[in-house]
Amino acid sequence: MHCRRYLESQVTRRQMLRNSSVGFGALALDMLMAQDCAAEAEGPLAPRNTHFAAKARSIIFLYMDGGVSQVDSFDPKPRLNKEHGKPFSLKMEPTQFNNIGTVYRSHWGFKKYGQCGMDVSGLFPHIGTCADDLALVRSMTAPFSEHNTANFFLHTGFGVQGRPSMGAWATYGLGSECRDLPGYVVLNGGLIPSGGMDNFNSGFLPAAYQGSIFKAGNKPLANIRRREASAALQRSKLALMKKLDFGGLENIGRVDKLESAIANYEMAFRMQAAVPELVDIKGESKKIRGLYGLESSYGPTRSYGLQCLIARRMVEKGVRFIELTCPRISGNDRWDAHGNIRKNHGDNARAVDQPIAGLIKDLKQRGMLDSTLIVFTGEFGRTPFAQGSNGRDHSPFGFSLFLCGGGARGGAIYGATDDYGYRAVENKCELHDLHATMLHLAGMDHKRLTYRFSGRDMRLTDVHGNVLHDIVA
Repeated sequence: MHCRRYLESQVTRRQMLRNSSVGFGALALDMLMAQDCAAEAEGPLAPRNTHFAAKARSIIFLYMDGGVSQVDSFDPKPRLNKEHGKPFSLKMEPTQFNNIGTVYRSHWGFKKYGQCGMDVSGLFPHIGTCADDLALVRSMTAPFSEHNTANFFLHTGFGVQGRPSMGAWATYGLGSECRDLPGYVVLNGGLIPSGGMDNFNSGFLPAAYQGSIFKAGNKPLANIRRREASAALQRSKLALMKKLDFGGLENIGRVDKLESAIANYEMAFRMQAAVPELVDIKGESKKIRGLYGLESSYGPTRSYGLQCLIARRMVEKGVRFIELTCPRISGNDRWDAHGNIRKNHGDNARAVDQPIAGLIKDLKQRGMLDSTLIVFTGEFGRTPFAQGSNGRDHSPFGFSLFLCGGGARGGAIYGATDDYGYRAVENKCELHDLHATMLHLAGMDHKRLTYRFSGRDMRLTDVHGNVLHDIVA
């Protein structure tokens, strides 16, 4: 009978060569051991060469949870004003709740910004001032209209849980330029997306590439302070743990969970010094605080502004991929405006508009925008007709998003929807194209960034995706 607690010993390459008395094994031993030691020293997040010259060294993903209405933000449709209150004349697709009302106009007027003349609504007057730095896409589509599956698809390229997120793919392909912080960080502003933590998972990639959840504020992580009486004592305990873990690896061979645990222990030790310094913004000037909205009378603006400021500081440290989630706003369910869109979108926009513009302007004045890609999107858009009397239902058939910096072509306006803002009709694109473009700007060919799993070379874009070269500078 086989004992379940017995770990069958496997002869590793190093052990085989060590046990060889003479010959080629002995000659090669020193070189192979040196290579193994070098790999251990570099770790899974060591910086890697890109497929071609990268324009973006870091990515900041501004996730607008719940779905921003394109016709109320970046895609003006005068026809909605003319036909407000009338039956919708185009063929309708099934909606999430099927409480279908009439054509519904926007509550916010649009204004042209910048030399490019980009139309931006009154929801985003601060972001509008950055129009010449934005690459606006008005023809994005998604395959799902339900939050969980749409979120999984946006984050992982698949509408099911368990796949690696785009942040995990980015750090797998690029590594990190920061030794003391994770390569992929999620700043939790108060709302974790529908679908939960699987949106930030590493899936079948090694566990070292999964997202690390931080909170913006004085206590970004639990247990960030050591419990040992001295740093020396903590270090000796960590060294013993590492010795025991590596002893296990010698006996059972490579095991991702164990190797990742070793790497995580080491990272956690270094983070105890790096994280408190990261979130200490006392040295930031009053001007910078004002730029990000940290002096605002509106609490959610201060909350999101702090996230944006911490994101900039992470980019300065070399963190590769940073995602910001939305702040929790009393009386609103994210951007998910099934009713009273005027209050829902008004409150949410007030929270993020100034901080996002502040982030763009701050990166630009520091000479960091060219090497930092910012992506702003939700999982889908919303209907141009009402849900009930004053809301909008989910709509994945044509919505807006923007990229900024990091090689995106400022002032570009790509694609178009029909006269109602319902379906993409010009340069229709899909989220696989967004993923391919993000990886391209980071110096990676999405077709070559693969991982062998279950007998197949897997990738973020599966067998799809085209780089949107028209929005690449």
